[in-house]
Amino acid sequence: MKKYLFIVGIAFPIVLLTSCQQKNAPLEGENSQWRGENRDGVYHETGLIKEWGPLGPELLWYYEGLGAGFSSPAIANGRIYITGLTGENLVLYVFDLSGKLLSQKEIGKEEHRSYPGPRSSVAVNDGKLYIYNAFGEIFCLDEKTLNVVWKKDVVKEYDGIVIEWSINESPLIVDEKLFLTPGGEKNNMIALNKNTGELIWSSPGKGEESSYCSPQFIGGYSVPIVVTSTHEHIVGFNANTGEKLWSHPQINRFNIHPNTPLYSGGMVLSTTGYGGGTVMLRLINGGRGIEEVWKNDVDNQMGGIVKVGDYLYTSGHYFNRGGFYCIDWKTGEVKYGTNPRDIGNGTIIYADGMLYYYSDRGELALIKPNPERFELVSRTQIALGTAEHWAHLVIHDGVLYVRHGDALMAYKVK
Repeated sequence: MKKYLFIVGIAFPIVLLTSCQQKNAPLEGENSQWRGENRDGVYHETGLIKEWGPLGPELLWYYEGLGAGFSSPAIANGRIYITGLTGENLVLYVFDLSGKLLSQKEIGKEEHRSYPGPRSSVAVNDGKLYIYNAFGEIFCLDEKTLNVVWKKDVVKEYDGIVIEWSINESPLIVDEKLFLTPGGEKNNMIALNKNTGELIWSSPGKGEESSYCSPQFIGGYSVPIVVTSTHEHIVGFNANTGEKLWSHPQINRFNIHPNTPLYSGGMVLSTTGYGGGTVMLRLINGGRGIEEVWKNDVDNQMGGIVKVGDYLYTSGHYFNRGGFYCIDWKTGEVKYGTNPRDIGNGTIIYADGMLYYYSDRGELALIKPNPERFELVSRTQIALGTAEHWAHLVIHDGVLYVRHGDALMAYKVK
């Protein structure tokens, strides 16, 4: 059942809301992908609130009825796209920026057994929507009509593997190429034409299973690079040809590597849970090789990591350390780690000088990045929704979006 909450008290907020609605009229040609413009968890917003009131940020609206799932919203062209589970089916929901449900459409099957619901976030690119389900089927839809332009069973066609907790990969699109990781011995990673679904290249990579990772693109070198994590390695591919450029071992107890590699200034960082730790690699030979710079034992299972200045901020996985951590980007030195009782492990993004944190205990927190000490500014509890608090946060045009299972919430943070 859907529910809406509009918080308007006096004439001024009503005028302000109307102004925001006019500003948020549908745009042309806006794209959206997993974890922000560069897949690094950084959102380029300005004028955001630096401290919340005792009840947290203002809840503008919410919707209950998405069904189970962990996918984050994709926001582009005045629309919000998010997926959920109904029965055994994946359902796409389309909202306007005021929270009004505009349409919904069933699109294939979805994981309905272990941790039910969609894992991958919708990619919006050049007027099309790209949706990858837990069984390895990719769907390309027209953004305006929601008609299917093309679809492909990647696992079946390219001898891929549906791994233990199903596929969790948000599609990466660069120019005309759409990158996916079937994880087979022969077709470890592939590049498809985003407009037709036709195969551009296939690479055997390391011949390992995929490992829940959404890949990263790195440009500006003698070869364009796509980086991802497979079962036991971080692997770099030539984005134009599929040639495996390099690999580096990264192993944890269960070989689960859901975090997108982080790139900055010639360095590639990967963090993983279950004792796998964090490793920093330097690109050499024009991007055709790598060397290890440092490694430590802070591991984040799937909450992401952000770089602010010369420091990294993340949470440790409960399996090993837990807590909130600050790490020196250059050396790997752990500046501090909090007691897990202070704040739960969680997902993290950054915008306008502040860290936004969503813990697995349902805490929504605003944290000031400080390499000397943990500086919690504001905290509130997410009361709506169902099951695990695992979806990553999204900020768009001064609104913070939080998905908790069945519920999507929009908070005013500007």
